[in-house]
Amino acid sequence: MLVELGVVEQRLSAVLEVLNDGVSVTEVADRFGVTRQTVHRWLTRYAADGLGGLVDQSSVPGSCPHQMVAAIEARIVELRVEHPGWGPRTLGHQLGREGVDPVPGRSSIYRCLVRHRLITVEARKRKKSDYKRWERSRAMELWQMDIVGGVRLVDGTEAKIVSGVDDHSRFCISALVVPRATARPTCEALALAMRRHGVPEQILTDNGKVFTGRFGPGTGEVLFDRICRENGIKHLLTAPRSPTTTGKIERWHRTLRQEFLTGKVFVDVADAQAQLDAWVHVYNHDRPHQSLGMAVPWDRFRLAVAPSSTVELEGAAADTTTEAPTATRRVGAKGEISFAAVRYKAGVWLAGQNVEVICDGGVLHLHHRGVLVASHARRHKVADQAKAIARGQQRPVRRTPTPRPSASSASVTRKVDSGGNVSFAGTSYRVGNKFRRRQVQVAIVGGTVEISIGEELIRAHPIRHDRTREHGALANPGGRPRRTNAA
Repeated sequence: MLVELGVVEQRLSAVLEVLNDGVSVTEVADRFGVTRQTVHRWLTRYAADGLGGLVDQSSVPGSCPHQMVAAIEARIVELRVEHPGWGPRTLGHQLGREGVDPVPGRSSIYRCLVRHRLITVEARKRKKSDYKRWERSRAMELWQMDIVGGVRLVDGTEAKIVSGVDDHSRFCISALVVPRATARPTCEALALAMRRHGVPEQILTDNGKVFTGRFGPGTGEVLFDRICRENGIKHLLTAPRSPTTTGKIERWHRTLRQEFLTGKVFVDVADAQAQLDAWVHVYNHDRPHQSLGMAVPWDRFRLAVAPSSTVELEGAAADTTTEAPTATRRVGAKGEISFAAVRYKAGVWLAGQNVEVICDGGVLHLHHRGVLVASHARRHKVADQAKAIARGQQRPVRRTPTPRPSASSASVTRKVDSGGNVSFAGTSYRVGNKFRRRQVQVAIVGGTVEISIGEELIRAHPIRHDRTREHGALANPGGRPRRTNAA
């Protein structure tokens, strides 16, 4: 009768053949179907522990010399509980800032979070290499703006946030809490952002009705489009159903929900705004951003902000005069100026107009009619700066909008038509609907067409008409001459 032997009995039989019968280890290994090293291991364990040494033992190592220190693991758990939105990379960066050396790897921190059930293991998403990532080259070149909800109030209503971030720096330029995100509050948020930080070159939004009339019932421009046009901002729109185009503002919304809105109920809009302002300040100035190499957004954005600019909610900026070295330059056709043999970008929309160049330490600011339009890190030589300033008009710069320059003798009177435009030299220039059927003065000042009523400057446009027809337009100050019948 065949009897099935257990694993321990088979190992004991192999050991006894070697010890009692004198069979070679090689022959025993061949007969039992194991390696010679395994038979030697059985012999060693039998000599040390007897029959118990032949029992299967755990393969787990007795110690792990590179295991994370308990104190560091406890600190990771503490940071994660305090900041549920922080992932392994951010937690590792924070440990480095606290002086931990060496900093655990990202996978080690991830496994620590899994062990403590602070993170849910999910299937891997698409690779980052599958996405095409883009970013503007400097701050104030493009803003992304959108509207997000989720601001719960104690009375059961839900407020909205008109949000905006700078594409290059991820700096939050707008976070205004409004009861309803209609056209007027949205445009007030844009105006507030421009008073605080200046005028960007472009703004990217989706196709919401507060941003554009692209899919609306009417054909005219909405208030948001009008503000962009009047300030020389190019308004960009995403393709329908393409939220990834405004991916940076959508990612900011995700961070906003995770780190600020989740689980919060506010007393009223003012309470929500106060708490949101505090959180945004931390986000802009203290919180490291992974896409910026763990720098804070302010590190990138600060070069685009005038050092002496002030923030006010209602009026314009404070009346401040500075003695910073300045000069005046004409913007070329490509939107650039030349200063100290180096070309700086001002914006194509300013082509043909004069801008004031302000040299403030290592930063060069460009102002147009008292409004900051661009800021650049100094790329010219300091030794050439004095000579470049001497070429321009050096005078104290007033940060408030400068008064309208006196028009030259080339000034004519025109009547605004029913569409809010005037005609000059065969070209239509926008004045505004509220000035319809009123008399205005049209003057050529430098490279611009200035439209005014009395001493009040209403609009200024770059010259778009044929300059060869300008003499005839100026020779007829009262408008188109009346036709007379020949005798």
